[in-house]
Amino acid sequence: MAINEVFPNPTVKEVVFQVRFPNLFYIEQVIPKLQMKIMDRFPESELRFQRQFVFANLGPEGKLEEAPQDMDTATKNWHFESKDKYELNVFQNVLAVSSSFHKTYNNPKEPNRFKDIIEFVVSNFLEVSPIPEFSRVGLRYIDECPLPEKTSDTFHSYYNSILPTERFDISKAENMDSRVVIKQDSCSLSYVESLRNLPDGTYKLILDFDAFSMNIAAKDYLPTTDILHTIIADEYEKTIKKPVIEHMRKEPKSGE
Repeated sequence: MAINEVFPNPTVKEVVFQVRFPNLFYIEQVIPKLQMKIMDRFPESELRFQRQFVFANLGPEGKLEEAPQDMDTATKNWHFESKDKYELNVFQNVLAVSSSFHKTYNNPKEPNRFKDIIEFVVSNFLEVSPIPEFSRVGLRYIDECPLPEKTSDTFHSYYNSILPTERFDISKAENMDSRVVIKQDSCSLSYVESLRNLPDGTYKLILDFDAFSMNIAAKDYLPTTDILHTIIADEYEKTIKKPVIEHMRKEPKSGE
């Protein structure tokens, strides 16, 4: 099964592209140049501070007043938002593009493709900061998938799951999780399935695909991302069955 449709009601709730690189101590100097290059697509911007706490091991005889005074630090995050709901976050050693309104990675019939946004952002970033290599290139999809009835028959008609339903009765389960990490040539995939009881009382199957590759030449980031997407798409297609496809073809209900 090869899924090439752009669905009106996709299961994906968030998609994130990320590259990591060594700490760039000059990052503040290039951010204004990057901002000017991407401003047409990402007009909204702000500087955020992400607080990080350091926990000191004082030992059994230690006293709080003996702890280092500078026990917390703030990491700068240059945050940009596009008109079509993409978000860009730049840190000293990370660049990430994300969307909660994802429709397609690279469907040629669609004008709003995630791959195009990745290429636009990273190519402009490399122009102002010509990094030779990314220490990590990653692509992550989080899907929230339907389960109209929490019964074994319904669950298995919707999903080819890795959850331990042969041992545990899904109708009695409040939560259930399974995680697999696999290596595929030069790439890795962390795949997580979670049966979750949502605040509204419904149950959903959460699929979390995190594919990544290490130590990639900067010029190869986009072909690498294509490979990562193919790995994720293949595993997604192996997991869902026809009722999920039919669910995605329906227009979403109000409030979804």
